[in-house]
Amino acid sequence: MRYFVNEQCIGCGLCADICPEVFSLNDQGKAEAIDADVPESALDSAAEAQASCPVSAIEEK
Repeated sequence: MRYFVNEQCIGCGLCADICPEVFSLNDQGKAEAIDADVPESALDSAAEAQASCPVSAIEEK
């Protein structure tokens, strides 16, 4: 499974706090996801990050 952060991102950083293995903030202060399959050890926290996004900016790819 892979994730994508869409243009709705407000850069709150919640996803990066919950699952830093998959999400980080870029130089523009917006979240981005790794361009690879989510490691099995991070599947639960990545799903939690998606569910916690206040603007629903995290999508499954």
